[in-house]
Amino acid sequence: EVQLEESGGGLVQTGESLTLSCAASGFDFRDYAIGWFRQVPGKKRESGAVSVIGSSKGSEYYAASVEGRFTISRDNAKNTVFLQMNGLKPEDTAVYYCAADRWGGSKASQYNYWGQGTQVTVSS
Repeated sequence: EVQLEESGGGLVQTGESLTLSCAASGFDFRDYAIGWFRQVPGKKRESGAVSVIGSSKGSEYYAASVEGRFTISRDNAKNTVFLQMNGLKPEDTAVYYCAADRWGGSKASQYNYWGQGTQVTVSS
């Protein structure tokens, strides 16, 4: 059974940092791209990824809104992907989801497996 479990969310102030983790099981982790997506309370989950890390060579993608502030990485030995978030802003407040797919991409529709999400709240 494919499982993705996010952790690391919390309440921080503007400018502070958080590191989210996505622990995976039930599939050959190193062969899958992992994406992070977010959903603002009261709104639909954003269709575009916050960040994606590919399976081969760990290619990275960042949305323009987070480029330079967020860093994605993966530890294949631990079946875990990390999202280091620096310089957090109130507009980063959302539930953050990780998703997995053999081919991945920057769109939510490209992913088959999803975690339950972790809340990130940034106070001003």
